[in-house]
Amino acid sequence: MQTILFLCTGNYYRSRYAELLFNELAGKTGLNWRAASSGLRVKEATNPGPIAKPTLAALAAAGIDPPAEAIERYPVQVSEAELAGADRVIAVKEVEHRPLLAAGYPGWEDRVIYWHIHDLDQATAAEALGEIDGLVRGLVDELAGGPKPTTGGR
Repeated sequence: MQTILFLCTGNYYRSRYAELLFNELAGKTGLNWRAASSGLRVKEATNPGPIAKPTLAALAAAGIDPPAEAIERYPVQVSEAELAGADRVIAVKEVEHRPLLAAGYPGWEDRVIYWHIHDLDQATAAEALGEIDGLVRGLVDELAGGPKPTTGGR
């Protein structure tokens, strides 16, 4: 089984949506891939729960009922071992995540794939999750032998 690791800052809404959507789609298409997600700067005090309500709403709108353990899991800080163990690492916003990788995990900043999905300071949750949705679906298509997705975002 190959793995994709999705990264965002807090592992609260963007990377969690990418992980859960990817796993649902990969399972339905029979891909030999599994996704995980982590954060580059997880701060428990800033998130009022294990996963963002807009993420749960977007999953429900997509017809996805994630397993309880996935929605009850609190955000997780990425580890060097997790980075090294993934076949692909995707950070959801280059301008935000490249410096965090360089500071906390030197050398990894040039080894990941970057998307360009804004956080809540520049986009609504619906906009960001909609972009992630399209990119994840494109990624699943690519891994299943279809066209390669773009890097996405604004």
